[in-house]
Amino acid sequence: MKIKVAVFFGGESVEHEVSIISAKQAMEALDPEKYEIIPIYISKSRDFYCGEELRDLSQYKDMSALLNKVPQVVLVKRDQKVYIEPVKKGLFTKPINTVDVAVPVVHGTNGEDGTLQGYLEMLKIPYAGCDVVAAAVGQDKVMMKHILENSNIPMTPWFWLYAHEFETNKDEYIKKASELGYPLVLKPACLGSSVGIVIAHNEEEFIAGVDEAGSFDFKVVVEKMVQNLREINASVMGSCFSSQVGELEEVTKNDEILSYKDKYQGGSKSTKGSGSKGMASTSRLVPAPVAEDETKKIKDLALEVFKVLGSSGVCRIDFMMDGKTHEIVVNEINTIPGSLAFYLWSPLGIDFTKLMDELIKVALDRHRRKEKMTFSYDTNLLANYSEQGSKGSKGVKR
Repeated sequence: MKIKVAVFFGGESVEHEVSIISAKQAMEALDPEKYEIIPIYISKSRDFYCGEELRDLSQYKDMSALLNKVPQVVLVKRDQKVYIEPVKKGLFTKPINTVDVAVPVVHGTNGEDGTLQGYLEMLKIPYAGCDVVAAAVGQDKVMMKHILENSNIPMTPWFWLYAHEFETNKDEYIKKASELGYPLVLKPACLGSSVGIVIAHNEEEFIAGVDEAGSFDFKVVVEKMVQNLREINASVMGSCFSSQVGELEEVTKNDEILSYKDKYQGGSKSTKGSGSKGMASTSRLVPAPVAEDETKKIKDLALEVFKVLGSSGVCRIDFMMDGKTHEIVVNEINTIPGSLAFYLWSPLGIDFTKLMDELIKVALDRHRRKEKMTFSYDTNLLANYSEQGSKGSKGVKR
């Protein structure tokens, strides 16, 4: 019997279209002999849709027409099973399908940040990737940096601020920026794909950068820019019980930092058919041309970051290297990386299909382990409830 795999994608974040591309790649990689593949699209208004048409990228050119072809659905837990049911039901309407395991391929807000993972936890569906806490921490760069800092993971000097407090504390933050030293990189705390990132070379650009980054998030991260920047990425797969590192890549760019265009259009003008490759279209060098000792250091740090943040599934950890001093610092973790970073595993003989097999294996293993854990006691405190006892422990006389 095939395992029924629901692949969730879309969402309301600015990375909506990137998610669709990544999900299509993931669904194509799933072995149809092992799995029954169920696409579940999340619209920008947070509605769920299910249907085979959702696997065809050409259908998304006319979104209204596409969503008229496929039913809006809800997930319902009943008799220890999770059913996909149409929102609009007739007298004899049956569930569309059931779900054995979920694979979230949603980037950004309300998908990669623990929101969807929490929903799946409530339904008790095994799911691939990070759990609620690790997903939330990985998405929030401020929380992530505090944890990494506490674990002595090397990072570039930084601080953060609430965008809405900038006007009332402008002098304080301008002073902090000056002490950090220009140029600075400003970025929204909870976005990815290089959206909303600004480089400030002076005070005027810093003020404008806070406004730009703050238009995407409440919190803004300010970092000292790494000079002679080389961007090296590593992918880690597994869980806290066992993990491994894929091949390293060095990503090439046309601007001072890797832009959205560099990531998803290969840094050049889009050509026919090139827009469907996601992160796989990025200009990169694999393996990254770094020394053997630097490769080992980056891979060791990648495993440490994966462990410290409690990650699971397949993640991509991004590093920054000063091209002259060769100092290496951690930039961030991507808990659901574009194209699931499959291109960093192929050189090791792990193709995208094997990668998806491993993701599902890790998801089912975590679910089995959690099923054996104690989350509640088999007691009923309300069996002896009385109004006199309604004050709880505070009402006990000592």
